[in-house]
Amino acid sequence: MSDAAVPAVPPTPPVPLAALLAREDLGLRQIAGPTGGGTVIHGAHTSELSDPYPYLLGGELLLTAGVHIPEAATGADTPGAAGSGAYFDAYVSRIVAAGGAALGFGLAPVHDTVPTALVAACDTHGLPLVEVPPRTTFSGVARAVWQLMARARHTELRRVTEAQQSLAAAASRPDPVHAVLRQLARRVEGRAVLYGPEGTAVATFGRIPERAEPAATDRDPAETVARALAALAAVVHPVAARGAGNCATSHDAPAAAPAQQPPELSPRTPTPTPTPTPTSATDTIAGTHLTAHALGSPPRFALAVATPHRDPGTHTITSVAAVLLSLLTGEQQSGTGAARGSALVRLLLGAAPQDVAPLLGGAEAWLVVHARPTDDASSPDPLMAGALGAALGSALVDAHGDVVRVLVPAGREVTAQPGWTCGVSAPAGPQAWPSADAQAARALARARATRTALVRHGSRTALADLVPARDAAAHARTLLAPLAGSPALVETLRTWLSLHGSWDRTAVALAVHRNTVRQRVGRCAALLGADLDDPDVRMELWFALRQE
Repeated sequence: MSDAAVPAVPPTPPVPLAALLAREDLGLRQIAGPTGGGTVIHGAHTSELSDPYPYLLGGELLLTAGVHIPEAATGADTPGAAGSGAYFDAYVSRIVAAGGAALGFGLAPVHDTVPTALVAACDTHGLPLVEVPPRTTFSGVARAVWQLMARARHTELRRVTEAQQSLAAAASRPDPVHAVLRQLARRVEGRAVLYGPEGTAVATFGRIPERAEPAATDRDPAETVARALAALAAVVHPVAARGAGNCATSHDAPAAAPAQQPPELSPRTPTPTPTPTPTSATDTIAGTHLTAHALGSPPRFALAVATPHRDPGTHTITSVAAVLLSLLTGEQQSGTGAARGSALVRLLLGAAPQDVAPLLGGAEAWLVVHARPTDDASSPDPLMAGALGAALGSALVDAHGDVVRVLVPAGREVTAQPGWTCGVSAPAGPQAWPSADAQAARALARARATRTALVRHGSRTALADLVPARDAAAHARTLLAPLAGSPALVETLRTWLSLHGSWDRTAVALAVHRNTVRQRVGRCAALLGADLDDPDVRMELWFALRQE
């Protein structure tokens, strides 16, 4: 987010004029101007100048006792008098031009009542006019404004702080992208939509604010806002403009034939200067405020949000969410996308894995991680898979079916991830990646069966390491020869032994019925001619199966 830095502290929110009028200790009364709840004030300022315009910043409640009003102007209050409302009209118009939010007129000691012409001028120019009773001082009004602003600021800071904490917590969950979007929609009381690299909505949370006003068309307001939200996202994420090039031609006039005009005299169309794409945009439609943020660098995602209010706190919350989503959806390292593409092309063209591995980070040994969501409620989508890869420190992620596979350099520590059940292979070079993939699959099956968050393959030195690998492999082939034609039997026996002969946990790990496990293990015992209840037999078979 280059031009939309997240403010550490939101600006002080304004105070509704209605909140000030509700203070019974002040006794204020609005006598002119719009009476809706939309008027807000950013401060209080006292001035007895006939033209306070140069000293107003905008948004103030201007307080005056009418000292500046000439006698000729007050004559406008007497029917038939020579005075007119011209003075008050000019006075009020200058306040409105300066951006003043409201005018407070103090009764006594100068005026016993508010001049009628001033009331009329405020009604004409749409400036709220508040009558300040004699018992209320201007300093008391100003103090009340600052008290209300301090209270509003405290409330807003608390709201923003709680939202930031909830967004950060959401970013650490197993499905962080969806969790952040869900929390954002809840905190801004609106809708949050994530648009993918192709410009289509990949995730939507929340609802269109109910305060949406009817649009000028007959279309449903919610549909109107949804379309406007997508259009605003296209402003910061112009997918349709990609690849258009400079191939546009004009059909207004025929082009001159090349032979009729020398090339050096031909008019040249100047190359247009490309307009930079904005990283954020805002709009208001049907009473709903819309905001869009670009996430990352092209091809990039876009975040679009519809809210019922446009205030500093909502802006801060949305900006924090945009930064988190940029990190969660972006590349982990500069240039990794091109490197992965190059590695894929070389593999497709017949290169050996060990020749391609340096393009993926230069690690000599790698870990293969298999992971499944702990709740098994749904298959992991690409966003979940990408977030898992980010948590493990690798962008080499494959989401296929119910399992996510991640290739991680062996130098990085793989730890248990909240919401995931993981199996980790032993470190392996590129030429041994297929074996490591099988190890990770078996470790995941064991982790799910034992309800363990993470299981590693070969985490300690075993007795098998004392036997030469060639001799161990030859012994394994001889011992397991009766099962060579049935991979299902071999895998069932391996899983059953790894789970200490538990029928139920083996059935869970293999996703089959427990009776199927019993039948397969019984078949293995018959083909091997061995008593599988004998611990020595189990040990020897386990030794052989580990060589597979």
